[in-house]
Amino acid sequence: MNQKSTQPLRTFALILLALATAVIHISLLFPDLVFILNGLGYVTFLGAYLLGRERLGKRFRWVRYGFIAYTGVTILLWVLFGARTPLGYLTKVIEALLVGLLVTDRT
Repeated sequence: MNQKSTQPLRTFALILLALATAVIHISLLFPDLVFILNGLGYVTFLGAYLLGRERLGKRFRWVRYGFIAYTGVTILLWVLFGARTPLGYLTKVIEALLVGLLVTDRT
């Protein structure tokens, strides 16, 4: 399969992963403001990412880098301060997969 034929699937997976972690963070310990803001950050980066290279031009790569960094910082903060629960581990797996998709993105 070439890159063009797999791109819609990659984009769909990226949307699912970003929304999953956003929903988990927004609903987690509701109404804890830190978790709500973290979830909204994922939704914001996803929206900017979905605007795409055509609309953002050279700025698109900064959106991608920011999305990777944001997710990486979320993982790091969980490692340092987070509760070791099954949901915490699941969320980190989702976020690691999200980083993997973003790092290997060639759009």
